[in-house]
Amino acid sequence: MSSLLDQIIQFVSAHVWLAYATVFAAAALEAVPVFGAFVPGSTLIIALSALVAAGELRLAEVIAAAVAGAALGDGASYLAGHIYQRKILGIWPLASYPAVIARSEAFFARRGALAVLLARFVPPVRAFVPVIAGAFGMPPARFFSVNIPAIALWACAHILPAALAGSLWKQYGREVEHIALPLLVIGLLLWVAIWLLRRRKHLAAE
Repeated sequence: MSSLLDQIIQFVSAHVWLAYATVFAAAALEAVPVFGAFVPGSTLIIALSALVAAGELRLAEVIAAAVAGAALGDGASYLAGHIYQRKILGIWPLASYPAVIARSEAFFARRGALAVLLARFVPPVRAFVPVIAGAFGMPPARFFSVNIPAIALWACAHILPAALAGSLWKQYGREVEHIALPLLVIGLLLWVAIWLLRRRKHLAAE
């Protein structure tokens, strides 16, 4: 485990720009309707954020990359909906996911502007609410006044705990590695199981 972690840290230290670019791209792609449901963006961001403790990545720059990527993804989706209105919901690939569109529409209809905030933390709705907000005519000023703070909260909620965990591992990891490694494996298996169950439920709803 330590050798693998050391190799990852060495790779990141040699390709710092690639780490920031990955955080940016992961946040941006996760916000793209339909495609975002298949991109493990949050997982990549959390994994890279844990390496802040190694000293090769700067916390503020990781947060900035995540915020910028998510803002680009959400903003592009919203503007597409704003320009094409409800017609965009009938265009591929959105038209291929009527159940998710219906859930996202209902979520937006119930919550209004609050849906833009809450959707940031609810996959796969997160990737659909911005385009629906645009399609339903939410004014740009209102959308971005809620969306940008929501993105900042989302980024901090993902990155700060991961960075803290990385700091704790750096300080105590080698002492508790015989305990931490099995827990890590169990946690990874649980995450995969939950992800597969969600995907199965998502596909069954189509």
